[in-house]
Amino acid sequence: MPIETSYGTAGQAFTITLNSLASSATAARQSTEISNATPLSLDALVFVILEIQTGTIGSDRCAYVYAFGSANDGTDRTEGAGASDAALTQNDPTNLPLIGVVNMPSQSTVYRAGPFSVARAFGGILPARWGIVVRNFCGITLRSTGNSAHYQLIEATVT
Repeated sequence: MPIETSYGTAGQAFTITLNSLASSATAARQSTEISNATPLSLDALVFVILEIQTGTIGSDRCAYVYAFGSANDGTDRTEGAGASDAALTQNDPTNLPLIGVVNMPSQSTVYRAGPFSVARAFGGILPARWGIVVRNFCGITLRSTGNSAHYQLIEATVT
């Protein structure tokens, strides 16, 4: 029986508060943890939509998208992340694996980036529990509305 790639529900929203996220070298925002207990997905593709306010671009002119995971049912997570949408102060350098960069070179512009593979960040295997962390480092705070992140699970189907 052949095994084929199948895609789960598109556009599943992360619970992550990205609106008004300030630019920072270490302060970031983490999503609520996603359980991979069912449907036992092989990967997750992450897509991020960010818009910055009016101002002077500085710093790295981008936002960094990282993944966090757990291999022991959530007791320990990468970089001390928690299970809920919350602020996260990263170590410098961070232990969070980078999954993507959202380049944001102009003010008052909507940027769409992805899809980014989560499994690739963990050696090709999606952890049992995982989530994302976004750090804005463009020099300007994100707008107060319209910022979001979503994902789509990748599964294997026996045909």
